[in-house]
Amino acid sequence: MSFVKKTKGFTLVELLIVIAIIGILSSVVLSNLSGARTKAYDAKVQAQLSNIRQSAEIYYISNVNYGASTGYCNVGMFADTASGMSNLTISVNYPVGENTILCNSKGTSWAVSDNLASSTTYWCVDNTGASKLETTALSTTSSPAVCS
Repeated sequence: MSFVKKTKGFTLVELLIVIAIIGILSSVVLSNLSGARTKAYDAKVQAQLSNIRQSAEIYYISNVNYGASTGYCNVGMFADTASGMSNLTISVNYPVGENTILCNSKGTSWAVSDNLASSTTYWCVDNTGASKLETTALSTTSSPAVCS
């Protein structure tokens, strides 16, 4: 009579192969995550700036102009709480360290831009209805205040 010893479990080689496969799959997932994070950041900036356009029009309806000339995002029209503008131009609405929002208001015109995730491109909106990608930052001193 012969005894056959049956062992249950995995061999060391089988375990190493499974670990290697899991490592390869996780690296693929993580590399795709950074692309999704970049796209999400850009979408957030574009949505925030779209909301700024709506708040600016609410401000205009109430005040019949876009406020005193300013190149700062915390003064004049951009600090207005009634239109909701003040909540859209503060740094807590943007990722830490990425707040490069630029504002320009000249009374009859306004423009706002912020950098996208690439940090070499900017999304700009203004009172003319422009909403576009730019390669240069918004000038906070130009008159009229428009996207270039």
